Amino acid sequence: MAAKKTTKKTNTSGEELKEFYREMLLIRRFEEKAGQLYGMGLIGGFCHLYIGQEAVVVGLEAATKEGDKRITTYRDHGHMLACGMDPNGVMAELTGREGGYSRGKGGSMHMFSREKHFYGGHGIVGANVPLGAGLAFADKYKGNDNVTFTYFGDGAANQGQVYETFNMAALWDLPVIFVIENNQYAMGTSQQRSTSSPDIYHRGEAFGIPGEMVDGMDVLAVKEAGEKAVAHCRAGKGPYILEVKTYRYRGHSMSDPAKYRTREEVQKVREEKDAIEHVRDLLLQGKHASEDDLKAVDKEIKGIVNKSAEFAKESPEPDLKELWTDIYVEDSDHEAA
Repeated sequence: MAAKKTTKKTNTSGEELKEFYREMLLIRRFEEKAGQLYGMGLIGGFCHLYIGQEAVVVGLEAATKEGDKRITTYRDHGHMLACGMDPNGVMAELTGREGGYSRGKGGSMHMFSREKHFYGGHGIVGANVPLGAGLAFADKYKGNDNVTFTYFGDGAANQGQVYETFNMAALWDLPVIFVIENNQYAMGTSQQRSTSSPDIYHRGEAFGIPGEMVDGMDVLAVKEAGEKAVAHCRAGKGPYILEVKTYRYRGHSMSDPAKYRTREEVQKVREEKDAIEHVRDLLLQGKHASEDDLKAVDKEIKGIVNKSAEFAKESPEPDLKELWTDIYVEDSDHEAA
């Protein structure tokens, strides 16, 4: 059990707190199971877990409406689950099965859902940022008030294309929220060693883009900041930057032993800042739930995650003909030749 931390009173309802708890716990249990399946050889390629960062995407999704879009990098399973994608389809894609969101061809980094307005999962660091601005441009062109959440990390914040995108987004007043998920390590390099300025969100000032830093281990603080950013964008005032200070408990990817930080550092964050334990404390202290209630939630979530693993194992591998689907060019000209 994590050490109790002081909690302040909140105007958030007990039902909303329960939903936050459930959603964050689903992400954590799902990622733990994905780590197990990777260790068993059932997930190939790359696999970047979201454990520790759950409050970021759950808090921001609470500020969205139907039609809003999201695009992110390769640490993306949490974003999929938070926007309502089916755990069965996500796990099946991770294991390269036909029942996956990209029919087993995309894997961890590349799955999409047009129904949930989730546009990836992108493996190239920073490359999703201009794509996110493009999604926002489309909404502005159509004249609606939708917002695009473009997620990237503290490491990607040093990529040149990010600042090219800031410039264009500011020039065109695009309704895009740039979410810097600052988990404090760019692969194995501490932000303190890779970033000249201590606060990354200040870099938007050169382009006239407002922003703020948020405690990414507090889902309520993230939601509040998300609502402020969304209101800014929907009002036609252009882009907004949220630097969300969070922390990942695992290595950069499953192949990373994370020797660049001490075990004591990770444990200290777990004991003093864990986002799920924070909401758990609010639920118990506010008498919104009992210990037995929360145990029942955990049991339910474990059942959902175990079911997703079984679904993935039972789903067949893609047929070879899938190699010819979802490509850019129709084959009719080739056949005619």
